[in-house]
Amino acid sequence: MTARIGVVTFPGSLDDRDTQRAIRLAGAEPVALWHKDKDLKQVDAVVLPGGFSYGDYLRAGAISRFSPVMGTVIEQAKSGLPVLGICNGFQVLTEAHLLPGAMLGNDHLHFICRDQKLRVENAETSWTGDYTAGQEIHIPLKNMDGRYVADEYTLDKLEAEGRVAFRYVDFNPNGSLRDIAGITNEAGNVVGLMPHPEHAVEPLIGSGRTDGLPFFTSILKKLVGA
Repeated sequence: MTARIGVVTFPGSLDDRDTQRAIRLAGAEPVALWHKDKDLKQVDAVVLPGGFSYGDYLRAGAISRFSPVMGTVIEQAKSGLPVLGICNGFQVLTEAHLLPGAMLGNDHLHFICRDQKLRVENAETSWTGDYTAGQEIHIPLKNMDGRYVADEYTLDKLEAEGRVAFRYVDFNPNGSLRDIAGITNEAGNVVGLMPHPEHAVEPLIGSGRTDGLPFFTSILKKLVGA
């Protein structure tokens, strides 16, 4: 039996179906989760997808962090449940304090949508095992509030502990400090990033690349081999 990976839908989510498709292409079973439900339906992992949950009011991800489903996600993530936050999902993870730092508006004050070059910095998390450290990949990026910030102590700690998972290469699209595109928690089960791997899983759509598919094959192998 294959792994079951839940995808949470918040009001304003718009990449939940794409994420479910990416999970299915990787060989796992996607399970739809609703933001008002505390029950995670016994899934093996959870993805918080991209979008503009609650219209990004107050701050991006600030309201979604208090959705009933997040209480369960936070509790189980602390006990080892693999969780991936993509774009708005990354914002939710910082608001929920499952990942350190915060997301602010892009330094150029404009929405940006482009095919973004990244370097894999950590290939040992639950979600990055099918990559190799130092590998360069191209993943679509689309955000308005994608600037990752943290105090110097936190940034130095992330660097020292190898918790920067992805870094922007050649061009920093939003002013993120130290070119950080994604990070992981200490245990490696929680990962957040601004680019959208679910849009790079088939050669005929999206970016025309499949550089994002290893996110989903990585977690499948991790769960099946557990």
